[in-house]
Amino acid sequence: MWCWFLTGGKAYGFLKSQQEDKLSSINEAFLSDPQYAEEEDLASKLEMFKKKYMEFDLNDKGEIDIMGLKRMLEKLGLAKTHLELKKMMSEVVGGTSKDTISYNDFLNMMLGKRNAILKLILMFEGMGKEQEQKDAGPPSRKTFSDLP
Repeated sequence: MWCWFLTGGKAYGFLKSQQEDKLSSINEAFLSDPQYAEEEDLASKLEMFKKKYMEFDLNDKGEIDIMGLKRMLEKLGLAKTHLELKKMMSEVVGGTSKDTISYNDFLNMMLGKRNAILKLILMFEGMGKEQEQKDAGPPSRKTFSDLP
């Protein structure tokens, strides 16, 4: 194999592109799954989920571990205890005692009928981002009387 000489940023980029290809193939499977045929705007949702998932896959192994989940929630301003994180993980993976969330588990949670706490948090975070983008634009011009 030729990738033995990749180091530093090149190796990281190679890992990320491999991971993105793997997640994209999982997205393709979900797009062709009749169970999700009725889902509105499925392709763009899957793309958004893939980006969010990759952001918090800290070890680049295609799974979110407890530290990745902790970082995700802290970034959203919702720090949780270790016990709360374990409970969230078990909700996402369907009660099994896995220590990671696979991309399939993540998509099943986000697209499924089950209301896991993590799903609710991510949905509300996404809605907040949409509203922020709508309000975006150049700030109004300030005058001396506007200064504190």
